Amino acid sequence: MDTSTITACLESDHAADLRKAAQRLEGVARHTLIEESDDLGARIGHRVLLKPENLQLTGSFKIRGAYNKVASLDQDELDRGIVTASAGNHAQGVAFAARSRGAKATIVMPRITPPLKVDATRAYGAEVVLQGEVFDESSDYALGLARDRGMTFVPPFDDYEVVCGQGTIAMEILQDVPDVTDIVVPLGGGGLGAGVALAVKTFKPDVRVIGATPVGSPAWRESLTAGHVVAADQMRTAAEGVAVRRPGDLNYALLSRYMDDLVQVTESDISEMILFMLEKHKLVVEAAGAVSLAALGQLDLQSDVFRSAPGPHVIVPIISGGNIDTVTMGAVIQRGMISRGRIMQFGVELPDVPGQLVKVATVLADLRANVIELNHDQFKSSGHYDNGVLLEVTVETNGPDHITQILDTLRSRGFQVHQNY
Repeated sequence: MDTSTITACLESDHAADLRKAAQRLEGVARHTLIEESDDLGARIGHRVLLKPENLQLTGSFKIRGAYNKVASLDQDELDRGIVTASAGNHAQGVAFAARSRGAKATIVMPRITPPLKVDATRAYGAEVVLQGEVFDESSDYALGLARDRGMTFVPPFDDYEVVCGQGTIAMEILQDVPDVTDIVVPLGGGGLGAGVALAVKTFKPDVRVIGATPVGSPAWRESLTAGHVVAADQMRTAAEGVAVRRPGDLNYALLSRYMDDLVQVTESDISEMILFMLEKHKLVVEAAGAVSLAALGQLDLQSDVFRSAPGPHVIVPIISGGNIDTVTMGAVIQRGMISRGRIMQFGVELPDVPGQLVKVATVLADLRANVIELNHDQFKSSGHYDNGVLLEVTVETNGPDHITQILDTLRSRGFQVHQNY
């Protein structure tokens, strides 16, 4: 985005534009209801109220910005057809908005996009083109289509109308939680963060806005450190919704001005929060949507702005989306169970004679460890026994203390045991 366009956006009447976006979205986007999390509050020592945009129409906040942008287009722009690029959630928002206005939509998505998001986008009547390995490659292809075919490009995040649409989330938070002190928002391209920060600093500037990113998606950290937009050399995160190599220019200008701090979270923290939300709140949350939740445990550790602020904290993390496929969910649950010590796999070397498996099984039964999987392999033995086998056992346990009890008991019975995970 060129400098003059950014300057014009920064000098706009933000209050009027945000209110206009809210009016456009009436009857379209849901006013998602705040839900308090006593469990998270107890865990971090501050009051936590969730903003569940995963319950939004299309399963993500993205419908807000997409619809506001499409609603701002004139008839000629609609007649030329709409094209955009998206890792999934913006795609559904644009497809829905285009259908509501009778426009044809073409959505370019990375090849790694989960099938759930691809199918959901097609269900709204859009043509889906799978192109590129990451979002930025898909975006380049979509821009080429707009140029070559004269189509109207709807940016997924680096656009003022999109930003104002996302800002309506913060307007709802300020209305529903008048004593809010901190809003935590995940950052990908930055449209959500920029919209939230813009609305907060327009209507209630004392509220802090804290961005959150995965460690494996470092573009925002590097850009803010450099003082200008920087494209990350590589990204390694399962949170594809925030896996953007280069932040938006307008969004950087807004967030560098209005965001109070930034924290980073690990992949295991993200997985843990997906499982936590499922268990404690019965909410399905995608990886990108769990980034703000994972950041809660890092606020006191990483944010000087948060730590030094006086008075009690009332924190609202924005759960940005819930579009996660069942295969990914299963893998996340398993990783979460392993990290909690609820699933453990161990290997034990045994002499290849009858009755050895029964001995191991008896120990597990006595200790109330539920066997999930067994693998009896004659070719993996290290040679501790002349005719040895390696038995690998995956069990469900009650936690780390239970794991220690199982391993210690097996060793006390003379078994050569090692824990795999």
